[in-house]
Amino acid sequence: MAVEFVKRRHDAPPGFFEVEAAGLRWLAVPGGVPVAEPVDVSPSHLSTVKLDLAAPTRAAADEFGRRLAVTHDAGARHFGVPPDGWDADGYIGTIGLPHALEPVKSWGEFYANLRIRPYLRSAYDHGTIDGHQLQVFEQVCVRLEAGAYDDPSEHPSRIHGDLWSGNVLWCGDGVHLIDPAAHGGHRETDLAMLGLFGLPQLERVLHAYDEVHPLVDGWRNRVGLHRLHPLLAHVVLFGASYAPQAIAVAHKYG
Repeated sequence: MAVEFVKRRHDAPPGFFEVEAAGLRWLAVPGGVPVAEPVDVSPSHLSTVKLDLAAPTRAAADEFGRRLAVTHDAGARHFGVPPDGWDADGYIGTIGLPHALEPVKSWGEFYANLRIRPYLRSAYDHGTIDGHQLQVFEQVCVRLEAGAYDDPSEHPSRIHGDLWSGNVLWCGDGVHLIDPAAHGGHRETDLAMLGLFGLPQLERVLHAYDEVHPLVDGWRNRVGLHRLHPLLAHVVLFGASYAPQAIAVAHKYG
């Protein structure tokens, strides 16, 4: 019997572990990045197959990039859709993650209304940002809704949704992913998140990804835009220390 890794939280909000398990199953596509396989789930715990960690290697980075493109290309029904088997909102970290249960008009509309505004409002209500700063973010949302950053060639991807380096486990048989906030999103969001707090061999990962599914011209100029949601989530989770970075990014895209 496989050795298990168990996460427990007796005060977990409704669906906390169930949506994580649904996300892991949804991301486990043939040829994609392996994930921590769910073994058992309940309202208070999630157990997965235990993974044995190893040092990052160039070969593992190349394989990770190629496999991540395959995961993304498995696609999603529409932007904001939750993982199969789940029909409610999810979580990123310990805070809520709104899902779109019905199709939205565009990625920009989804990102403005379900990834920026909910966290922006929470930060404002808690006094972490002021009214002037609120308007800076709102200008970004208006541009997003107007389609300024939409590309019709980019279809909804099957993304991890919280792909910072801590959720990328380097193992002896290659990279495995844990702790997803999986949904239908923009593939550039996962790639932007990879570099937010640093990832070993990041440029090799990106190069290998681009060989499988070439990235659209100018994608590096949009990295900050795709980081706005995780930055605002950190403002809500951890307070004002993340606000200056989020505000500086918003000024660039508003």
